[in-house]
Amino acid sequence: MTPLTLRHHDVSLVPESARVILRPFIPSHVQRITTIIGRALALSEEDAARELEAVLREFDSRHLDLESPLLATFERVASHVFTQRPLSRARRLLIGALFSGEYALESAALFNPSIVPHPDQGGLPEGSLRFILSLRATGEGHISSIEFRTGLIGPDGNLSLDPVSRYVTVPEVDPNPSYKKGPFLVKLHEMGFDNAHAAAVLEPLREDFSRSDLDRSMLRLRREARPVTQDLKNTLHGIQWLAESNYEIDFSPGLAMGERALFPVSSNESHGIEDARFVRFVEDDGTVMYYATYTAYNGRSVLPQLIETRDFLHFRVLTLNGAAVQNKGMALFPRRIDGSYAMLSRQDDENLFIMFSDNPHYWSEAEPLLRPAELWESVKVGNCGSPIETEAGWLVITHGVGPMRRYCIGAALLDLQDPRKVLGRLREPLLVPEGTGREGYVPNVVYSCGALVHGRELVLPYAMSDRVTAIVGLPLDDLLALLQA
Repeated sequence: MTPLTLRHHDVSLVPESARVILRPFIPSHVQRITTIIGRALALSEEDAARELEAVLREFDSRHLDLESPLLATFERVASHVFTQRPLSRARRLLIGALFSGEYALESAALFNPSIVPHPDQGGLPEGSLRFILSLRATGEGHISSIEFRTGLIGPDGNLSLDPVSRYVTVPEVDPNPSYKKGPFLVKLHEMGFDNAHAAAVLEPLREDFSRSDLDRSMLRLRREARPVTQDLKNTLHGIQWLAESNYEIDFSPGLAMGERALFPVSSNESHGIEDARFVRFVEDDGTVMYYATYTAYNGRSVLPQLIETRDFLHFRVLTLNGAAVQNKGMALFPRRIDGSYAMLSRQDDENLFIMFSDNPHYWSEAEPLLRPAELWESVKVGNCGSPIETEAGWLVITHGVGPMRRYCIGAALLDLQDPRKVLGRLREPLLVPEGTGREGYVPNVVYSCGALVHGRELVLPYAMSDRVTAIVGLPLDDLLALLQA
């Protein structure tokens, strides 16, 4: 393969341990919780105020808003407060601080990026593009979250990132999200709860129902059921798990994009939100939705999930349904093809598959698209993000795993009208681990979760050895020529 000329942008995103959020740290044993609360209640009001002042003096400058999450954590343990007298705000804040701690989101790694055009392209010079870069941040305990950066690609193709502050904030979780009955029932049945108990909970609800509607219906069934069987308990637990796995979150509009982070909310992602592949999806009527597929990890198993947002302020997080929702690495095409949604996936941890659906939340069948062909991808082949539409076909950036578990980045070209047809693929990789880029959290890896085309250049952000992130540019025409040779 004739070597492509790579433009290495002067961008290096490295983990920054000083960027921290507040997390609840609440003991699992009730006795320990009440003992800690008892120590706080034993303080005089003056001592409580003085101790709180010391906490605020030490930690307030490290957070945009310290008091709100402390009060929220207090509410999580308030039921264990064994006094009837009202507590002052200072004492509630102090108790919240006793059950809180800082967590450095990206202390271990900042990697596996994807890139999409920013929803706001106003006020730019002609030929420029404002973009959003999403990144997987990993901290203590290998818990992964999603962070964001913004930047600009100029008319000359030069790329710059906007400065980012030391602050990072997680969103507010909507306490009363909405659900659609059809997909909710489908997922329940997939989980094995196709029974009379599930029907009794869901049938009285409207097609669009809220979490409070669902809670009332479950409470009614529990009160009316005699006896409360283990089967009923299991079904109600499954319904609650599914409801918690489908949630809505909101950031304050005053937060800069780089100050927003999506941290695990539900139990199925308690150990991480991994490898989000964002795509700007344009519907047939011209409306735009940003989707991201990601892998939810609970410490034992993985579950593909879907994120929806129009503005990167309000996000809906949804479970995906259907027999083809398997494994990792799902990547949505950026538009419908002949009326259907299309998705790349990896069903068997070896080959790259393609699937089609009339609903982005439901995928029932998949068929093989790419199998390992070259030695550098002989262990498995997958995608590095959503396909990119070009006049020559759908450009798919791939990853391949070869000897010594070395990850390389390659490319393939699919037919525009029928992407099941492979028009070409590279025999040699575009990027390989080399030099200091081989060393990191997971050595010998280059990996991406999404690229874009600007002008006639492919802009490809990628991570090196699951630790740091860089960005390169490749001549699109030269790449397409190689794929069609």
